[in-house]
Amino acid sequence: MRERTASTTDPKALGAEGDRTAHDLLVAALAQARPQDPVLSEHGVSGPPRESADRVWIIDPLDGTREFSEAGRTDWAVHVALAEDHQITVSAVALPAHGRVLGTGAPPKQPSHGIAHPRLAVSRSRPPDFVRELAESLGAETVPMGSAGAKISAVVLGEVDAYVHAGGQYEWDSAAPVGVARAAGLHTSRVDGSPLHYDLPDPWLPDLLVCRRELAADLLAALPGNLTEGSR
Repeated sequence: MRERTASTTDPKALGAEGDRTAHDLLVAALAQARPQDPVLSEHGVSGPPRESADRVWIIDPLDGTREFSEAGRTDWAVHVALAEDHQITVSAVALPAHGRVLGTGAPPKQPSHGIAHPRLAVSRSRPPDFVRELAESLGAETVPMGSAGAKISAVVLGEVDAYVHAGGQYEWDSAAPVGVARAAGLHTSRVDGSPLHYDLPDPWLPDLLVCRRELAADLLAALPGNLTEGSR
């Protein structure tokens, strides 16, 4: 996708056009390279039926349409993940505005320094109350940013130390970045500490936690027990 510094296009139309263009490109590429595999995205399922497949690609063609449509914003991403037996086995997250791709094949190495004051990635527009309370209890700093992919990528890159979400997302919002985070050696789980599973019949994922391993125990202990009630 070409770099933009300004746009006279309606932001919603620009976001929708970018999303659809990226979706068509990814679906066509996967259909050519892996015609036997279904593709799950927010636009539905492409290719063979998902229910009987052993392998399913989970993609988010444009994670952060709002950020993509705003000139100068860089906190949006493109996700591609392969799920086998409900686990992400291969994935990549493109950060086009940064000219960078993070993948499970060669994930970034994690920082070796300690954590005096944790940094928590939060929504730039709708930071939930529980995250503010969590930050206060841990003496942490909150860092506002855009899409889920951008937030998890920031943990992978060591720009923040954790991302916790309990407002509900779909599998395509986190599958690829969670796969990269796992490959990088980070902790990934539901907010109650249970494993994350993908390619389920209902693609709704109520909550997740991605963080540096040394923070996981403290974060899980400090998180309110009722957060898992976000499931539908």
